[in-house]
Amino acid sequence: MFLLHCPLLLLLLPLSSRTQKLPTRDEELFQMQIRDKAFFHDSSVVPDGAEISSYLFRDTPKRYFFVVEEDNTPLAVTVTPCDAPLEWKLSVQELPEEASGEGSGEPEPLEQQKQQITNEEGTELFSYKGNDVEYFVSSSSPSGLYQLDLLSTEKDTHFKVYATTTPESDQPYPELPYDPRIDVTSLGRTTVTLAWKPSPTASLLKQPIQYCIVINKEHNFKSLCAVEAKLSSDDAFMMAPKPGLDFSPFDFAHFGFPSDNNAGKERGFLKSSSKFGRQTSSKPRVDLHKVCIGNKNIFTVSDLKPDTQYYFDMFAINTNTNMSTAYVGTFARTKEEAKQKTIELKDGKVTDVFIKRKGAKFLRFAPVSSHQKVTFSVHSCLDAVQIQVRRDGKLLLSQNVEGVRQFQLRGKAKAKYLIRLKGSKKGASVLKILATTRPNKQSFPSLPEDTRIKAFDKLRTCSSVTVAWLGTQERNKFCIYKKEVDDNYNDEQKKREQNQCLGPDTRKKSEKVLCKYFHSQNIQKAVTTETIRGLQPGKSYLLDVYVIGHGGQSVKYQSKVVKTRKFC
Repeated sequence: MFLLHCPLLLLLLPLSSRTQKLPTRDEELFQMQIRDKAFFHDSSVVPDGAEISSYLFRDTPKRYFFVVEEDNTPLAVTVTPCDAPLEWKLSVQELPEEASGEGSGEPEPLEQQKQQITNEEGTELFSYKGNDVEYFVSSSSPSGLYQLDLLSTEKDTHFKVYATTTPESDQPYPELPYDPRIDVTSLGRTTVTLAWKPSPTASLLKQPIQYCIVINKEHNFKSLCAVEAKLSSDDAFMMAPKPGLDFSPFDFAHFGFPSDNNAGKERGFLKSSSKFGRQTSSKPRVDLHKVCIGNKNIFTVSDLKPDTQYYFDMFAINTNTNMSTAYVGTFARTKEEAKQKTIELKDGKVTDVFIKRKGAKFLRFAPVSSHQKVTFSVHSCLDAVQIQVRRDGKLLLSQNVEGVRQFQLRGKAKAKYLIRLKGSKKGASVLKILATTRPNKQSFPSLPEDTRIKAFDKLRTCSSVTVAWLGTQERNKFCIYKKEVDDNYNDEQKKREQNQCLGPDTRKKSEKVLCKYFHSQNIQKAVTTETIRGLQPGKSYLLDVYVIGHGGQSVKYQSKVVKTRKFC
């Protein structure tokens, strides 16, 4: 990173044709002037084609600069938050004009140059608030001085920034395969075997790629930067630098297994844990581990606890650039120690269930009070699953479930219900289930029988498409998202899309079109239309509609691929 007030200023010297330079009439004098620490004391310059890491104090904004010297220049900017959401904005302003000195050749005063750059408000190009890895990409950007403003309102945090004017040739981030999911291929009491498709950066471009797996019990991670931040259990990693402070990583807290003083008894992936000297006791250590396995694309994680849910993330790292890309994370629950324990369902509470390929899970629902009816709501996130419900040993229901289904059964005093869920033969199954005796308790939003999105071919233009979908008599919130895809995008690729239970919070902000509330008491008229504008001519787009219920649970309609007209 080129901080204008630190010794790395020497990097600003024109060492290559790709290095970006701030404007000046006298380059030699300017290079001498920027060594003055008073100049841009609170800002820095982003180099072209290199990722920088930096630090934000809470509620203290930070500004970065870079110059695009010619009009119609491609530009890509990537901002990666680490352990806290960021607010960031990209803007551009005209380069400071040189003083008309009638050929005197005298440079403008340093303070005057600074005033010209910092006092003017630029034109905002893009803004974002959140913790996703977010991008700004333009195939044709104007020349000018670009400003990147960042702010963290939650806490002190690290972040990364990458900017380039040659995005087509650089490609520093590893490319994801067409199916970026991690597959759970084998599940044991203390082991989970994972497999994934290799990055095309390795298989096609023959660049050196290393895969790193992250295991924890809390949630999936969106970036390797977020993992590295979390790895510091006592927040020392996130403290502001102090003279003499040794920033050694924390001593990994094993998943309930022997600590470092019993290193000889460690097994499996714990063997690769580095042993660091610094110990902390002020806060409990996190159950989080990262292990890098080279270029293999299958790995068995061992030394896990039985009957415990773990989250697995995979990161492809380009060892030439040391930059990474996240696969779509997954989660799995290890097998029980002995006979499989039946999961207890609580009245009105949604329970997440993972079932391995061709596996089965048993759940039990025992209402605490008398009831006339009992309702089971099931949302199958991936492939179809089979549900069987028995009341006091008598079979009441046996159905295959795909998407969202609701079953209402007649109740009986002091009855106990046993639910058997059988997974798909194609692969692992993930689903959500809700059991309740309260007829008005509905966590999942109601859906029409037809969840397709209809596109009106006659209303297509070069920059817009018009679509419609059905609603219900219940007032729900609908959000529509778009994503540009290749022209050969087909139904098989749509099936490889990530977990259907993942809601709109997993989508990029730039993909959001709008959200609105909609319902109709007349079910025959429960249809709504939307025109999606601002599209490119002759391009294909994947459209997704999410319906969000009162309980906060969301369900995605069937995806739809549309294409704008090429000529109008």
